[in-house]
Amino acid sequence: MSNSNDISLTASELGNLWMTYQDKTMLMRMVEHFLEHVEEQEIQQLLTSCYDFSKQAVETITTIFEEEGAVIPLGFTENDVYKGKPKLFDHLYDLMFLQMIDKIGISLFALYSTMSFRKDIRNFFKQLTDNAQEELDKVTQILLEKGVLVRSPYVSMPKEVKFVQDNNYLSGYNFLNKTRALNTIEVSLIHHAIETNLVGLQLMIGFAQVAKDKEVKEYFVKGMKLSMKIETTLGEFLRQDFIEPPATPAGKATDSTVAPLSDKLMMYITNLLSTFGLGSNALGGAFCLRSDLPLTMARMALDIYNFAKNGGEIMIKNGWMEEPPQIEDRRKLTNS
Repeated sequence: MSNSNDISLTASELGNLWMTYQDKTMLMRMVEHFLEHVEEQEIQQLLTSCYDFSKQAVETITTIFEEEGAVIPLGFTENDVYKGKPKLFDHLYDLMFLQMIDKIGISLFALYSTMSFRKDIRNFFKQLTDNAQEELDKVTQILLEKGVLVRSPYVSMPKEVKFVQDNNYLSGYNFLNKTRALNTIEVSLIHHAIETNLVGLQLMIGFAQVAKDKEVKEYFVKGMKLSMKIETTLGEFLRQDFIEPPATPAGKATDSTVAPLSDKLMMYITNLLSTFGLGSNALGGAFCLRSDLPLTMARMALDIYNFAKNGGEIMIKNGWMEEPPQIEDRRKLTNS
C-alpha cells in the first residue's frame, strides 16, 4: 500500500496498526491449530480464508512500517504454535472462537478507522471491518444451522408507544415495590455477556489443562472461576424473569494435557479478551436502566480489571509483553 501523499503516520495510526499486527499474528497461530483438526470442508474453507486474510493484513502492515522506517513488531510466530499435538477443543469451538474474535475486530477496526487520518490507513481498517463483518455473518449462519448458537428469547411485539412514568423505573422497582421485569435492551446485553463468557470459560479450561508454567496454570484457573462467577451472577437476572440463560453442548475443551500453543500466546489471548470484557461491561452498565444492573456490572468490571492486571504482571515477569511504540519523552527536558 503506497503512501502517495508522503504523509507520516500519526501516533494513533502507528499504535493501532501495531495492535492489529499483534491480533492478526495471534489469530494466525490459533487458526493453524484449528486447521490441523478441522473435519468439515465448509469450516476448513472458512478458516483458510480467515488465515489468508490475516496474513495479508500482516503483510500490509509490514509494508507500511518498512516505508516509514519503523521496526516490525514480533507479534506471534511459528514458535508459538506446536504442530502435531492433540486438538485442545471439540468440534465447532473453532467457529465459536472465531465469532468472538470477529465481534472484537468489528468494534476495534471501526474505531481505528475513525482515529486514522491518512486515506490508505482509513481504507485498510475499513477493509478489515468489512471482512470481519462478512466472516461473522458466515460463522453465525453455520452455528445457527448446526443448532449450537442459542438465540436470545423471543418476546411479544409492542403495540403502542409508552413513556416512563415513575422514577422507580430507574431504581429497578415497579409500583408494587417489586423488581421490575427486564426490558429488551437489558436482556440483550446480559445474553451477550453470558454467551461470550461461556466461550471464554472453555478457553480457560483448555488453557489451564496445558499451560506449562505453574503460575500461568493457576492464572487460567482463576479465569475459569471468574467466568463461572459472571455467568452465574448475570444468569440469575434472567432466571428471575423465567428466562433460561444461554448454553450450548458444543465447543467444549477436550481432556488433552499437551500444549499446542505457547504460554505466551495463551496469556495474550486471555489479556485481549479481559480487556474487551471491561469495555463490554462499561457498555452494558451505560445502557441498562435498572440500577441494580450497572452496580453489578461495575463490581464485575473490578474483578475483570484485577484479573487483567495480574495477567499483565505475569506477562512482564516472563518477558512476554511486547512494548507498544513509545512517543518521545519530552518531560525530561524540563528537568535538565
